[in-house]
Amino acid sequence: MRVNIALAQVVNQQERWQHVKVAPTSLCALLCQRSQTKVGVLDIDICGPSIPTIMGVQNEQVHHSASGWSPVYISNNLAVMSVGFLLKGPEDAVIWRGPRKNGLIKQFLRDVDWGQLDYLLIDTPPGTSDEHLSIVQYLSQTQLDGAIVLTTPQEVSLIDVRKEINFCQRVGLPVIGVVENMSIFICPKCKKDSYIFPPSTGGGEKMAADFRVPFLGRLPLDSRIGKCCDEGKSFLEEVTDSPATQAFVQIIHKIQAHCSQEQSSRETETGEAMDEG
Repeated sequence: MRVNIALAQVVNQQERWQHVKVAPTSLCALLCQRSQTKVGVLDIDICGPSIPTIMGVQNEQVHHSASGWSPVYISNNLAVMSVGFLLKGPEDAVIWRGPRKNGLIKQFLRDVDWGQLDYLLIDTPPGTSDEHLSIVQYLSQTQLDGAIVLTTPQEVSLIDVRKEINFCQRVGLPVIGVVENMSIFICPKCKKDSYIFPPSTGGGEKMAADFRVPFLGRLPLDSRIGKCCDEGKSFLEEVTDSPATQAFVQIIHKIQAHCSQEQSSRETETGEAMDEG
């Protein structure tokens, strides 16, 4: 009975979120923020919470109020919640078994006071572990937009990512699409292309076709992106001339178009159901 009550509280909280996605989150959030939409970022990489560093808020703390945990606000329309805010320092290791991870994820979903959101972006660790099972279970009663699957072109990465897509399909989680990261390296001086990770078996595009899911695009490798992440800066603003920035903008527009279409479809179905009633 206690579990049912907790899940009901989670679902009640989710009624205030318009779109819920599992995504390569920090970049999505920073770009969505530009359009003045209200975005929440939930970092459920419990053992390796990197979102606070990437988004430049690693020294912040969360506060508890009568309405729940207050997330860390990067701007008026962008808020972040991560286990990284609950640790004593960035070097602290989180040595937890599955049940404790599950409990924290449930608490994040139930108790964080996001307010009204247009998007809730969820950053997950690689693979198909406790975190993924928990988030799918707790959000199963909501209308998830789906997962964005990130891969690199080489077969050693694709082997694992195929399992992740299979996981999504088996648990009924829609796959919005596949993004191929580090697809090529473009030299900033000579502008020549180099394949750091050759797509020996067809890369992310072929894998997406094999699973019949959309291929959203390729992100070139740019060393300046890593530097911006280390410094907590947005490369979308710092490195506007990067081919990676331009590619990411196009990918995000596809994701937003998908979410808008799903929202319209749900509203149409709701309207038809009310008419029939």
